[in-house]
Amino acid sequence: MGKDKLTKTNNMERNENVLQKLTAEDIIAYMESLHDEEQRHNLMRFFKTGKGDYGEGDEFIGLKVPQTREVVKLSADLPLDEIPTLLTCRYHEVRLCGLLLLVKRFERLSTKRMEYDESAIRSRDEIVTMYLKYADHANNWDLVDMSAPKILGKWLMLPTHLPDKLAVMDSLAKSTSLWRKRISMVSTWFTSRKGDPSWCLRYAEMHLHHKHDLMHKATGWMLRELGKHISMDMLRDFLKQHVHEMSRTTLRYAIEKMPIEERQYWMQK
Repeated sequence: MGKDKLTKTNNMERNENVLQKLTAEDIIAYMESLHDEEQRHNLMRFFKTGKGDYGEGDEFIGLKVPQTREVVKLSADLPLDEIPTLLTCRYHEVRLCGLLLLVKRFERLSTKRMEYDESAIRSRDEIVTMYLKYADHANNWDLVDMSAPKILGKWLMLPTHLPDKLAVMDSLAKSTSLWRKRISMVSTWFTSRKGDPSWCLRYAEMHLHHKHDLMHKATGWMLRELGKHISMDMLRDFLKQHVHEMSRTTLRYAIEKMPIEERQYWMQK
């Protein structure tokens, strides 16, 4: 499939026949046609795909993120039931494309005008359900970070018909999966920006003793965002309680926006 078919779906005067013909397989074939061997090897190194690494076995086509975003833009009207084919694809960039399509849909359904719209609520819940079902395929830090805050994070601050939000998030946090745990933590980026510290504090405390560096970084990053967007004093209170049990990586990330003298004080702790 050439780019023409994707381009037609983005035409302001597109017709229903064109939209119905676009499939996930079309998108995968087009993305494969953009293969770049040098970039593929660079990505394999960057995302730690070697034996024993966190991204072991992940496969790449060799696309840069702006290329993937362009595919998302051109295929924005892909039917929702086609997206799981992207989410379960062996190629990292295709899975990212599927996740960003879910993000794009969720954002369209989350405007102020749509916040309490019943149809929008049901559609958002459908996206969240799909995201949770295929969460294990968001199996690298970039896939999590570019999707979790803008889907689950937003969902936490919006009306829903799904059962208990806390139970949903706790199930992620208590999972044995590194990526599900990171989803629970990174989702709080959005809740903190909207003034609710409870989610960040809950999962930062829950993940404080995780052994993996990717969780140390995620936890410190979210604590830094809490201090930045809600209260530095709240961050300080958390540090007073937990500084002696935090990894140095978590602490360094958490205090990054503090004055240098205060950063030195906390690091000495």
